[in-house]
Amino acid sequence: MVKLFFRKKGCENDLRINVVSEYMQAIEVSHLIKKFGSLTALNDISFSVGEGETFGFLGPNGAGKTTTIRILTGVSRPTSGTASIFGHDIEHDTIAARQSMGIVSENSNVYDDLTAWQNMMFSAELYHVGRKEREKKANELLKKFELYERRNDKAHGFSKGMKRRLTLAMGLVNSPRLLFLDEPTSGLDVQSNLIIREVVSDLVLEGVTVFLTTHNIEEANIMCDRVAIINKGHIVAIDSPESLKKTIQSVQSIEVSFDHNSADQLDKLSRLSMVNEAQKAGDKFKLYTEDPSEVINAVMGYAHTHNLKVVSITTLGPSLEDVFIRLTGLQRTGEKIHAID
Repeated sequence: MVKLFFRKKGCENDLRINVVSEYMQAIEVSHLIKKFGSLTALNDISFSVGEGETFGFLGPNGAGKTTTIRILTGVSRPTSGTASIFGHDIEHDTIAARQSMGIVSENSNVYDDLTAWQNMMFSAELYHVGRKEREKKANELLKKFELYERRNDKAHGFSKGMKRRLTLAMGLVNSPRLLFLDEPTSGLDVQSNLIIREVVSDLVLEGVTVFLTTHNIEEANIMCDRVAIINKGHIVAIDSPESLKKTIQSVQSIEVSFDHNSADQLDKLSRLSMVNEAQKAGDKFKLYTEDPSEVINAVMGYAHTHNLKVVSITTLGPSLEDVFIRLTGLQRTGEKIHAID
């Protein structure tokens, strides 16, 4: 497998090529089952993640994402089945398996009463990184995450975005071959979000394997080579984002915006011919249909009848969010997505 990355550098395009081995698997999961009493959290799941791959793990709350990560990182034992990290069984060869991984959990593990530098040193000691190497790595990472100027400040004065960046830096202090990222950009400011995505992209170019769990489906669409969707303890799909979208080509949509919006527009648009579902997204309306050309004609007629000017209109194929909703039994209501009981 060959991965091509294009990155803008000044006025020139820099083509970087990262070759991913077809043979080495960073993660191997085989027939994994996890039960909590009568509850089956994971029901015979199997998948693999190639070295150097960015692998997304998506699912509704309670689907089994956290349980899977706890097993893969050696925190929890499976009821049956196996999981290995770079060939090391996580249950029977835990130390060797964990030596190659970095873990960035959703909840910050930053100590507020310590400075950024002290947090880095503490994390490095936990990973058994030597003194000389830990100082070099801490300097490098704090600069990369734009925290170097604040290295001697206690973390309690940091914003949520700064703490998140520090958490990620701490998870990278041992130069892991495999990085587990749990909701890395959830609720962050734009600057922190961009910095984290840039750093993760750089890590992938260096051959680091990334296992990403996120509720931000667009983030998975942008960052991941492949995505696994888990629901009720079952893996319901694994493929590249684009391949998954092709599985539901019937779910197409028209996105339209007008020069004037009113409170009843969403209801009126939902009643147009061939519109299966209408959703408001900011100043735009997204109309789901199996016949885009028919809906475009209906929208133009609606605009003419109501003396509206169409500012923009776009035909869209299925999104990764559409795939996620279709496979997990979720549904949209207005601007929100709700689980079906």
